Amino acid sequence: MRKKYASLYVHMHTPSTNPPPTDGELEQLAARTRRSLIMRLGDWRDQRSWDEFYRTYWRLIYSVAIQAGLREDEAWDVVQETILTIAKQSLKGSYDPERGSFKMWLWNVTRWRINDQFRHRNKNKTTEDSHAVLENIADAGGTDFDALWEREWQENLMKAALERVKMKVAPKQFQIFDYNVLRGMSANEVRQKLGVSIAQVYLAKHRVGGALKKEIGYLRAQENSEPSQPAE
Repeated sequence: MRKKYASLYVHMHTPSTNPPPTDGELEQLAARTRRSLIMRLGDWRDQRSWDEFYRTYWRLIYSVAIQAGLREDEAWDVVQETILTIAKQSLKGSYDPERGSFKMWLWNVTRWRINDQFRHRNKNKTTEDSHAVLENIADAGGTDFDALWEREWQENLMKAALERVKMKVAPKQFQIFDYNVLRGMSANEVRQKLGVSIAQVYLAKHRVGGALKKEIGYLRAQENSEPSQPAE
């Protein structure tokens, strides 16, 4: 195991005593964190871009922080601090695509902010004791965080694309697409459940499916480029 991931491994298997929040609760917490973050961003230019950036990547950052062993409040701090760091570095022109993809830049910043939380948690420990803990982690144990990041990135890409589509298409069309494609119901079952025609089912599948493909393409393009302008 490479040393740069060591402090993540230390806390990997710390169990949580509280049940995980539901999707609805997560969305409410994300909205509060977003409002707080936007206030901290102040009147920076391209605030719309950073709002979109938050909506796209908060779940990815939060999920990896939780799986690294942070508490929920610590994970939300990681979400805010990671996005603030990216924003500040972007304004300074620190991102250089020649030195690596945006996906890896985001991963590095997320990892640093996760480690910050563990350092804050352990601030009362001596430097010598903390160093000893990091040096004595077995290479064979723990989680492959490169693989974890890749898996969470791909899963978040789909969720983020769906959220973007949901805001751009008619609610009824998205509902039809949800039942027919995402939940795997047949066109006839959707027709009966929602009181729509078979033609409406196929039309929604085509239109929403096309929009989803476009959004996935847009988000994939962000893997190798700095976030700057919102998609049209």
